[in-house]
Amino acid sequence: MQTYLVGGAVRDALLGLELKDRDWVVVGATPELMLQQGFLPVGKDFPVFLHPKTHEEFALARTERKTAPGYHGFQFHAAVDVTLEQDLARRDLTINAIAVAADPVQPTHQTQVATDQLIDPFGGRKDLEHKIFRHVTGAFREDPVRILRVARLAARFPDFSVADATLQLMREMVDCGEADHLVAERVWQELARGLMEDTPSRMFAVLRACGALERVLPEVARLWGVPQRADYHPEVDSGVHLMMVLDMSARLRASLPVRLACLFHDLGKATTPAELLPRHHGHELRSERMVKGICQRLRIPVQCRELAEVVAREHGNIHRSSELGAAALVRLLQRCDAFRKPQRFSEVTQACECDARGRLGLAESAYPQAPHLLAALAAAQSVDTDHVAQQAISAGANGQDIGARVERARVEAVQRWLGNPA
Repeated sequence: MQTYLVGGAVRDALLGLELKDRDWVVVGATPELMLQQGFLPVGKDFPVFLHPKTHEEFALARTERKTAPGYHGFQFHAAVDVTLEQDLARRDLTINAIAVAADPVQPTHQTQVATDQLIDPFGGRKDLEHKIFRHVTGAFREDPVRILRVARLAARFPDFSVADATLQLMREMVDCGEADHLVAERVWQELARGLMEDTPSRMFAVLRACGALERVLPEVARLWGVPQRADYHPEVDSGVHLMMVLDMSARLRASLPVRLACLFHDLGKATTPAELLPRHHGHELRSERMVKGICQRLRIPVQCRELAEVVAREHGNIHRSSELGAAALVRLLQRCDAFRKPQRFSEVTQACECDARGRLGLAESAYPQAPHLLAALAAAQSVDTDHVAQQAISAGANGQDIGARVERARVEAVQRWLGNPA
């Protein structure tokens, strides 16, 4: 029985990166032997065990055979006669098919591996040096999730390129319909991870290059070729602008909900009738409807969905908020549910800042709308709504009138602030 550190952990160690997760493969063992040594079984489709001390996952070396389309269409074989090289051969990329014999009870943050003990049958170390994503074998085509994984890794390592043969293989997988079998949960999982990388635009560049973006997010794919407003650098179309917005969200270290809102905020531009170009009148409401549909289809968490809907619907109004009077500002805050969820409203303004700064020549610009709106919210929040409500009740007001009086008090507070914003 021999234990090997494999996959992304070895790759990151060779790149000098901190190890967040470690993957282990055990060669020459049986499930019974693992149980005898205190490991706890957790695998359903194939034998995976938790280490009794570190609680990391250990998988028995295995091979796999494609039995049906999609992510779940595999038959696995794990036995004592499966070699390490056979196990590595089923992996996606050569840079993830490197192994090293290692002690499993070591700190997970270690950043060094014994390079003289590397087991690299597919040239992964060379591809690391040349910064290339290359598939290990033709078995790559059997798992459509690998398309998403390569795209996500491109967002993490933006200076890497996809080997021509690998990109062609990904195109063939899309063309033959394999990508159509991706399940919603896996699409969202990889999308979310890619969005949180330092250069999320690279993920979408790879997905576009192989044709997969049209299959997993056709609403986003259709933005390329859609013109921007004439005063927004017409040489930059809506798809290019979107990528600039996403990378700005990464630069500002935005949360996942903000980054998703940035991705979806302009979807309605792809459906703008010709007579409404180039100003895209009404695209905000179209975007909101499309966000609802995508989030339902991909089963995106509620927190992300709600923020994306608000940004899609209101980003134009937020961009113009410095022109609004007190009453309009309070109505905008109410539509954004800012009084109940002020922290989320701060994220709404951050997404709008990414949209404004994700344009040619504006990356270093300030976004005064954000502090302006947050100050307006603070002014409106200074109103003692309980006191206003009690006064209204004492005067015999009903529920609707109570709400109207609270709104008037907030408008008056914002009006006073507008008269002396300092």
